[in-house]
This record gives sequence, C-alpha cells and structure tokens, in this order.
Amino acid sequence: MSAATDGNLPDERILRTSPLRKLLARPELGSVVGALAVLLFFAVTADGFLRAASLSTVLYASSTIGIMAVPVALLMIGGEFDLSAGVLVTSSALVSSMFSYQMTANTWVGVGVSLLVTLAIGAFNGFVLTRTRLPSFIVTLGTFLMLTGMNLGFTKLVDGTVSTKTIADMEGFPSAHAVFASTLTLGGVDVRVTVLWWFGLVALGSWILLRTRAGNWIFAVGGNQDAARAVGVPVARTKIALYTGVAFGAWISGQHLLFSFDAVQSGEGVGNELIYIIAAVIGGCLITGGYGSAVGSAVGALLFGMTSKGIVFAEWNPDWFKFFLGAMLLLATLLNAWVRKRAEATK
Repeated sequence: MSAATDGNLPDERILRTSPLRKLLARPELGSVVGALAVLLFFAVTADGFLRAASLSTVLYASSTIGIMAVPVALLMIGGEFDLSAGVLVTSSALVSSMFSYQMTANTWVGVGVSLLVTLAIGAFNGFVLTRTRLPSFIVTLGTFLMLTGMNLGFTKLVDGTVSTKTIADMEGFPSAHAVFASTLTLGGVDVRVTVLWWFGLVALGSWILLRTRAGNWIFAVGGNQDAARAVGVPVARTKIALYTGVAFGAWISGQHLLFSFDAVQSGEGVGNELIYIIAAVIGGCLITGGYGSAVGSAVGALLFGMTSKGIVFAEWNPDWFKFFLGAMLLLATLLNAWVRKRAEATK
C-alpha cells in the first residue's frame, strides 16, 4: 500500500515529527525555562544558594509540595480539581495520631486506619461528583468546610485541645518515622525521605499518563468527557480513581507531618490546596483539563521551593514571597500559552 493518500498528500498517521516540534509540544517546557531562570537568578543574588546543603533544603521544601502536586496535576488533566486537598493532609495525620494514642495501639495500626479513612474521603469526593454532576468546585468546597470543622471539633472532643498528644514514645514510632520523616545521607549530603517519595510519585504518574490505558482515559476525560463516554471510556471510574489518588498523596503528606513533629495542630493545611494547584498550573496543566504532565508538576513544585528558600538565602523580606509566587503563576501561564501556540503553529 502506498504511503500517500488520494491527491498525493502524505498520511498524517505516518508523518515524522521533528525534535523541535516534540519539544514545543511538551507541557512542562515553559516551567522548565522558568525554573532555569529562577535558579540562575538566585545563584547570582543569593550567597550560598548553590551549596549542597542549600539545594538539599530547596529539594525538601519542593518535595512537601510536590508529593501533592503530582496527583493534583493528574486530577486537573482529568478536568477536575480538589479544594479539600490541603485540609485532607491534616485529617490524615489527625486520624493516625488519635487512633494510635486513644487505642494505645502500635503506630502502624493508626497509619493503616488513616490510609483507609483518607482513601474513603477521596473516593467520596469522586462518587458525589460523578453521581450529582455538580462542579468539582462545589463538591470539594463542601468537603473542605466539613473537614476543617471535623479536624478542629474531633481534636478538641478527643484530646481536649486543638493539637494531638505526642506519640513519640509509642511502639512503632521509630520505624514509621524512618519511612515518612527520616533524613538520609547520600554522597555526603542530607536528603529528606520525602524527596524519594516525591520522585517515586513523579515516576509513577508519568508512567500512568504515558504508558497505560488509564492515562489515555485521563486525557480523554479531561479533554471532552461526553466524547470520551461515547467511545467507551469509564468516565465515573476514572474520576473516582483520580480523587482517590489525591487522597493517597494526602496520606503520605499527613504521615510525614505527624512523624516529623510527633503531634499535629488541627488547624493546619488551610490554604495549601491553592499551592498544590498553583504548582500544577505553573507546570503546564490547564484549568480546563486535558493537558499537562506529572513532570511539569514536579518542576512547578521545584519553582515553589527555589523561590521560598531563595528569598531567605538572599535575606529579603519574606513578606514578598506571595508576590513572587503570583508573578510566577502569571508568567508561567502566559509562557505556557505561548508555547502551545508555537507548537500548534508548527504542525
């Protein structure tokens, strides 16, 4: 069979794509350019920014955001977002702490119960969303408010204060601390274990998006869920799975929070959901869905870490951090839009 269609035009299915076109089509290209610019900027303006210890601090700050930014990015590619993600991290930590303390159980029992409860909350978000067809803004805003109240109410009811009791002396704490909050020494540099969790989630998210049928479903659902449903994509199941993925990230982050400080303040986490979304958007995800990558979310989280710590190393007033974060969001969004237009123009 000829490689050309009628009229001697080449078949678009066998057209070779140039490396430049492939590069321009990558969602994370704009954020990578921005990350290099920020790295160069603080390398010049902040003494000691490029030291190994400083970069280790930057990686840790980035990982605490990146662990959540990866599943949030996948959810946004699927066309939804989650306003309850920030307080869900605190809920996960509170359940683990209070169950272990009140039941005088091994801390790993509390960790396991927390995993089940957190995944159930994520599945609840997805189930309500798909059954009611309400916007994710309404559904997850409701969950956000409920969890905020429950975190405070249950903690005061069970422990009598707004924070949990310490579990540092309980059986299983050392091993749980090693898994979720330890510090490793690699090549003479201290690296927090959250960095490894972060890298693992980025690899897993990239594999799902690029190498599995579920990844195709995520892009299809985010692009046009009605068209996806028409060709047999399990839209409801995909969205529930995505919300459950966000809950899994919240569980990891919650256990890190607990085993880093032995106790948890019930009011923590409010507002962090916006940071996770910002990291995903800076990394190339579209609010409208159907576009983005797990690697892009990692670069967005890295930008957040470099900016937050770079300001400290440069000895600037940290009150300006939110200004720089907003500027990065706006500039990254504009750059990503320009890159997409250039990619479409080269087709």
